[in-house]
Amino acid sequence: MQTCDGPKLSPVTENSSQQPASNPELPTTYAPADVEGKLYERWVERGYFEADEHSDKPPYSIVIPPPNVTGSLHLGHAFEHTLIDALVRRKRMQGFEALYQPGMDHAGIATQNVVERELGKEGKSRHDLGREAFVERVWQWKNESGGQISGQMRRLGEGVAWSRERFTMDEGLSKAVQTVFKQMYDDGLIYRAERIINWCPRCLTAISDIEVEYQEDDGELVSMTYGEGDETIVVATTRAETMLGDTAVAVHPDDERYQHLIGKQIKLPLTDRTIPVVADHHVDPEFGTGAVKVTPAHDPNDFEIGNRHNLPFITVLDERAVITVPGPFEGLDRLEARSAIVAALRAEGRIVAEKRPYVHSVGHCSRCKTTIEPRLSLQWWVKVAPLAEAAGDAVRDGKVKIHPQEMEKRYFDWVDNLHDWCISRQLWWGHRIPVWYGPNGEVVCVGPDDEAPTGEGWTQDNDVLDTWFSSGLWPFSTLGWPERTDSLAKFYPNSVLVTGYDILFFWVARMMMFGLYVNDGVPPFGTIVLHGMVRDEHGKKMSKSFGNVVNPLDWMDKYGSDALRFTLARGANPGTDVPIGEDWVQGSAKFSNKIWNATRFALMNGATIEGELPSAEEMSVTDRWILSRLNKTVADVDAFYDDFQFAKISEALRHFAWDEVFDWYVELSKTTFFAGGRPAEVSGRVLGEVLDVMLRLLHPIVPFVTEALWTALTGRESIVIAEWPADSGFRDDAAEKEIELVQQVVTEVRRFRNDQGLQPGQKVPAELTLTGTALAPHEAAMRQLLRLQPAGDGFHATASLPVAGATVALDLSGTIDVAAERKRLTKDLEAARKEKAQAEGKLGNEAFLAKAPDNVVDKIRGRLAKAEADIERISAQLAALPQS
Repeated sequence: MQTCDGPKLSPVTENSSQQPASNPELPTTYAPADVEGKLYERWVERGYFEADEHSDKPPYSIVIPPPNVTGSLHLGHAFEHTLIDALVRRKRMQGFEALYQPGMDHAGIATQNVVERELGKEGKSRHDLGREAFVERVWQWKNESGGQISGQMRRLGEGVAWSRERFTMDEGLSKAVQTVFKQMYDDGLIYRAERIINWCPRCLTAISDIEVEYQEDDGELVSMTYGEGDETIVVATTRAETMLGDTAVAVHPDDERYQHLIGKQIKLPLTDRTIPVVADHHVDPEFGTGAVKVTPAHDPNDFEIGNRHNLPFITVLDERAVITVPGPFEGLDRLEARSAIVAALRAEGRIVAEKRPYVHSVGHCSRCKTTIEPRLSLQWWVKVAPLAEAAGDAVRDGKVKIHPQEMEKRYFDWVDNLHDWCISRQLWWGHRIPVWYGPNGEVVCVGPDDEAPTGEGWTQDNDVLDTWFSSGLWPFSTLGWPERTDSLAKFYPNSVLVTGYDILFFWVARMMMFGLYVNDGVPPFGTIVLHGMVRDEHGKKMSKSFGNVVNPLDWMDKYGSDALRFTLARGANPGTDVPIGEDWVQGSAKFSNKIWNATRFALMNGATIEGELPSAEEMSVTDRWILSRLNKTVADVDAFYDDFQFAKISEALRHFAWDEVFDWYVELSKTTFFAGGRPAEVSGRVLGEVLDVMLRLLHPIVPFVTEALWTALTGRESIVIAEWPADSGFRDDAAEKEIELVQQVVTEVRRFRNDQGLQPGQKVPAELTLTGTALAPHEAAMRQLLRLQPAGDGFHATASLPVAGATVALDLSGTIDVAAERKRLTKDLEAARKEKAQAEGKLGNEAFLAKAPDNVVDKIRGRLAKAEADIERISAQLAALPQS
């Protein structure tokens, strides 16, 4: 412990030449609505959140996972943005040139759907406008109605560099997209080919594997015969309509049941075609009949079989999933055709079995929830193998760390098994593929600095790029790449990526592949911090269909943004989902109010940061205790931040602020403050120091209330640009042990008072025997905390509590009905003893233990433990009661 000059804690160095002004009077109650908006606008006007690429400060950069331009702030956004903002605010206070990069994604399908719905209300479609006019209409919608989430982010208090806000369709980002496409095309990593893709008949576009949501649907499994006579074979399907496109039946080459059919042609029902029976190792002879129908143009596995056996590829469904095969089924929707074809097969006696409902996993479009149709289509693809290998090696080699580490397996499972990525979308809104086709079959890929071919017969590809293509460039395109800008040099690679584990595959892997590819093997970030999903208070996924979706703006209106932020951070354990309920936000609002009221009390009673801290010799034990606890809290919070343990950060700060500072230090020091003199001045300076550091520690998570209180305490410009506290190393173990003894006495007597039914404010005569202990200097404070009056004339000790080497004797006569209390406790004791006997009886019965399930036995053991604890507690209460 420092004993000469006193403990040296982290000074407030921001504007250090400025003398603290007199503390302005704070309102009696904290009203977030009166504080938050004004403070945020002041922060933005003063440029606190901007980042200077020419600064000599070390860089710290994080990009926002760009929300869709169609979106509004939901709890998932609020959760993720709170964590990012806390990291950036702390680093800014630590002296880093901190960049929190904002922006939005153009959200191809989602945005096009929004504008198309608006057109539908006018009785028009995009085709009525034409491509150019439709794209202009989307830009108009974006400028007038899109991006409302930006204003909502301000409500949350996010310290983003608004002057750097980007949009994935900005001119600069579009140049980055075109540059990457051209480079990859020239390197043979982008190609065009016919393959099976996931097709949405509602959105009328291809979508990638990761945009398909699988769910258990009720369908039908139909078994039917192909062929005639001895050349009959049974196949089963859940998509009977695709049989019109069958070009083979496949069996395992070693399946003895079908050896006589391999290589033969059999009749395909309802058509005038015959199809071969082929042998393929993909077929599982143990599943079903061991024979499968092969539709190469409408199933990814069948596509591979078709390629292996040079089968024809027959497309039987158009882009709207309508049958195109001439005949009785032409023009029917796939579901209508399914029923009609099964009926026709039944009429021919070809249905062997029908199972309804048949529950199976079915893919749905993540945007519109329509059932996906696998479909052969000519699309643009990225050859991902070399890119995915580099993305995997970056983590394996330690260039990039994933937090929590156990999430690495999910990452490797994905990047090590990636299929080529379909990047073309049949939309009009998005980055149009920069490829032109000539009249004689020419194909030209155009870079951003190239002139597009002109002349008769030259046309640009109609498709646009998958939205994830442009968002995959986000960590460097937002910094000006492909230009070698000062921002790129300063802030790439990003320091940390904070995102949900649910888009580990959508976004994180894409950024890793692109970042390593275009930046000479330098990954886009050093650490990937993965968080969970926000769920309701019962742990259930939030969904409109469940009726449990919460608008975070409602809670911010009701309780303040700090309350929402603190609740979300307090639930943020790495990689795990976060349950949240309104009562928890309400509890966080009480915490904000507690900070406000206690700081207001402190300011009215002399708390100050003016002057040097007094020497340790001048301080009381209580003063030295709180400073020791303060430094330990600083050290703990720093360690938790470095490990991204937001829940532990929040809990450590809540415990220190509420329990140790307000409930103990302030209460223990009240007698000192009220007495006045030099001891009150010393404690006032200590309390000012504690509040200063505590508010700075809390600021990244609860920025508004801490700004209002800290500026009132210090008279300085803003906590946003204040220095982050440092652990000075000051510790006073002796003081901590001494105050722990005080806490033990107070806690035990409070528990006894509560057990006896005394009201918290009810005063009781008491005699404290503190000689020979370290408690004597704290007698006045303990009496104040415990509402204990001096033992005057007529004092009669009716209860005596030995605790922490001291004795507290209480005179309860006249405060409780001793006889009634003894009767009540005796009854409770008998019940506890009976419960104990019953539990011991069951646990001592070998026959019962042999038959009872483990959970039942564990429950009875729990009952026994509780009964024993109750017996000990009640017996102590009875012993403490007066004997007469």
